[in-house]
Amino acid sequence: MSGFTLHALTAGQGILAISQMPGRSGDYAADLATVREWKPSYVLTMTPEAEMIPHGAMNFGAHMQDSGTRWAYLPTDDYGVLPEDLAAEWARASAQCRAALRGGGRVLIHCMGGCGRSGMAALRLLIEMGEDPEAALDRLRAKRPCAVETARQLQWAMAGEKQPDPVPRSLSDIPQD
Repeated sequence: MSGFTLHALTAGQGILAISQMPGRSGDYAADLATVREWKPSYVLTMTPEAEMIPHGAMNFGAHMQDSGTRWAYLPTDDYGVLPEDLAAEWARASAQCRAALRGGGRVLIHCMGGCGRSGMAALRLLIEMGEDPEAALDRLRAKRPCAVETARQLQWAMAGEKQPDPVPRSLSDIPQD
């Protein structure tokens, strides 16, 4: 047993999970197998490469893509918030994650410890899906009490706003001429 855990909650019709970085448990191969068995539609990596290398996770994105999973790399410093120069990448990844969750898919967000950065991104994603910010934070912390570690992370997550569905959910959602 590797000690690697996915802290999951429902989001839309799907499941959103946060975790520590695969390999941090000391067994990258076992952690990778756990993630692959969970079959995520999308994975967001929040750790910079310098944090991944010592734990054998430098090829995690390629391993996910080889498994047919979409992957986005959003390197964020420990205890930090997403850098401004990654705002467009967040918007793209978030839209794809929301679509996956609304369609019943699974999304995994990880950072080094599975608390601050991953919790921050998960909270923002829940808010962008239309959840009440305080209720979303309570739900997230019920699964992972350490989710969102700093005031800056909480501020960044709470700055999210409900985003429109990327595609109509049904024929009745399509505007009629």
